[in-house]
Amino acid sequence: MSRAEHDDLLFKALADARRREILDLLKDAPRTTGELCAHFAGSLDRCTVMQHIGVLEKADLVIARREGRHRWNYLNAAPFKEIYDRWISSYATAAVDLLVKMKRDMEGK
Repeated sequence: MSRAEHDDLLFKALADARRREILDLLKDAPRTTGELCAHFAGSLDRCTVMQHIGVLEKADLVIARREGRHRWNYLNAAPFKEIYDRWISSYATAAVDLLVKMKRDMEGK
């Protein structure tokens, strides 16, 4: 898979609010698929939650492991680091430099 195709999958996965909510849940701790489905009970059926998890897995944002009858879902933070390194870090450095300059100017140094 090319880098462009991988980026497309990644940003498509992040574009949906429900998938971001799943990632937020996994940020706190790994969860079983049943726990994720229970969280969305009343708004999404199990099949739809599974489809969202599938999109996140395909984008490499979620890693799933089977343990007996349970399927544990883990957040994979590596793609976020790649996004940060590619698009954010250069802006963050400039912003920190600007804050340091502003601090010096305000302190009169």
